[in-house]
Amino acid sequence: MNAAAIAARLDVLPGSRRIWTLVVLLSLGGCFEYFDLFLTGYVAPGLVRSHLFTATTAGFFGNDGIASFVAAFFIGLFIGTILFGFVADRFGRRMIFTASLVCYSLCTLVMAFQHSAGAINLWRLLAGIGIGVELVTIDTYISELMPKALRGRAFVVNAAIQFSILPVAAALAWWLVPQAPFGVDGWRWLVIIGALGAVAVWFIRRRLPESPRWLASHGRVAEADRIVSWLEGGAVHAQTSPAVVEELPAARGRLREIWQPAYRGRTIMLILFNVFQAVGYYGFANWVPTLLIKHGITVTHSLEYTFVIAIAAPFAPLLFYRLADAVERKWLVMVSAAAVAIFGLGFGMVRSPAAVIVLGVLVTMANNVLSFAFHSYQAELYPTRIRAVAVGFVYSWSRLSVVFMAFVIAFTLRDFGVPGVFVLIAGSMVVVIASTGLLGPKTRGRSLEEIAG
Repeated sequence: MNAAAIAARLDVLPGSRRIWTLVVLLSLGGCFEYFDLFLTGYVAPGLVRSHLFTATTAGFFGNDGIASFVAAFFIGLFIGTILFGFVADRFGRRMIFTASLVCYSLCTLVMAFQHSAGAINLWRLLAGIGIGVELVTIDTYISELMPKALRGRAFVVNAAIQFSILPVAAALAWWLVPQAPFGVDGWRWLVIIGALGAVAVWFIRRRLPESPRWLASHGRVAEADRIVSWLEGGAVHAQTSPAVVEELPAARGRLREIWQPAYRGRTIMLILFNVFQAVGYYGFANWVPTLLIKHGITVTHSLEYTFVIAIAAPFAPLLFYRLADAVERKWLVMVSAAAVAIFGLGFGMVRSPAAVIVLGVLVTMANNVLSFAFHSYQAELYPTRIRAVAVGFVYSWSRLSVVFMAFVIAFTLRDFGVPGVFVLIAGSMVVVIASTGLLGPKTRGRSLEEIAG
């Protein structure tokens, strides 16, 4: 028994209740990261209403505009993914999963009690560091647990569960943001709920085992064998004879490996992909209430429309459940990116409430299909020893992109209106389609080890 045998056994696991339970637990843990991730768009009208921020900025990097609030969070995500992505490769998926959760929950809670734009941005940045590490770890964890025939569908289930928190967040924002229960601004209550909910999920995560692939790659083959035996239907505490276990030295990966010939093309592709997909994804998700207000819709009604649009979030992945492993991942990425561009341009031009909601729902659905497809895709493209740090590095470019694009969108919105914002998004999706089509490898039905070469 060695690391290769552990990987081979994982790749032929049946879709049992045990393995799907782990996916559900990981996804429930991710719900509150997504709550916090999309908090930006939902609390933005409340921050403006409380006169803490302005909708646009006088200077490009002004500290008092909503763009700075968006940028602070994504600077934190960038730091978390590029500087701390390695910790899950070094210390294990399970430990970092929990540590990053505690980090972002505490920072988010402190942010709720701040009274200046600078202080809010600082604690939002620190919370972003924790979430940046967490999201990379979730993707890595799921990709390593699942058999090759079910990886795509596992990410569909993960996305559906995580996105199910968005209607909840939108409904709470619609109710709380225009009000001040007990004299406390509604946006503060929304932030507090997200922080406390994440702490509750910590108890669920205690049931998660370590990734067998990670254990095996670090020479802990006996531990990996016991967990795989449990996933195969045996007892987690069953002892394995030392005679059949090959304990190996710990594999130590290095970030520079992503520039080796085997991985260079996919690394370039994922950098381009992440820079430009973030413009479409977060350009809509983080700005939709503000975009609606710019359409002449009131704060209350913009949050109402946002709630209706958000209801679609968890259903889009489920509609594509059977296609997730039947269609090549790169083609799914390209088609969903094209849909974001087309529906986004329509959203920018319509004015009637019904058309705004319909096209908003279609943009949301296309974005969420794009999300589960690329989260699965980028976690498949590197070997286990560098999976977390590599995914963290390429993913960090999306965070850096949003930092600058937040200000670009603010200025585009001011000078060219809502249609101008969606022309910018459509152009970004064209780059996503081209880079994925030209440089993206095929992964459907292949083991992680085979894809890694």
